[in-house]
Amino acid sequence: METPSPTAAATADSSANFLVAGSTSTRNDFAVEVFYDGDCPLCMREINMLRRMDKRQRIRFTDIAVADFNAAATGKTFAQLMAEIHGRLPDGRWIIGVEVFRRLYGAVGLGWLVAPTSWPGIRQLADFGYRIFAQNRLRLTGRCLPDAACRVQKS
Repeated sequence: METPSPTAAATADSSANFLVAGSTSTRNDFAVEVFYDGDCPLCMREINMLRRMDKRQRIRFTDIAVADFNAAATGKTFAQLMAEIHGRLPDGRWIIGVEVFRRLYGAVGLGWLVAPTSWPGIRQLADFGYRIFAQNRLRLTGRCLPDAACRVQKS
């Protein structure tokens, strides 16, 4: 198994195999669990494509935008999960950003498509580009609040 980059690695979490609200699977034989914003139209296009391609059910999909999602049960805050895409591996380790996409695409047999994002130089550019997108995602998808603040409030 590929070791995530230092920026993608996080601490182990003993709760890796429990079901959180918003998750679509109770299976423990998943390759990666993705925590995504179900209210983000762009994010949902990618998630829906991955769902269609996930014939072997190797991805556990967890929508953090559903009303009964409890971020505290994951050991993360809602703000952390909203700031950038998060994934959790079966051993409980957290991954973030482009590393999540590498794992997701690998789980559906398309790892070759994102493999260049792990090459030296390209990795840094991909990580930088994703961070810029993540910081501006709400503005880009028309989800800024009327007061022009670009944040999502958990209802």
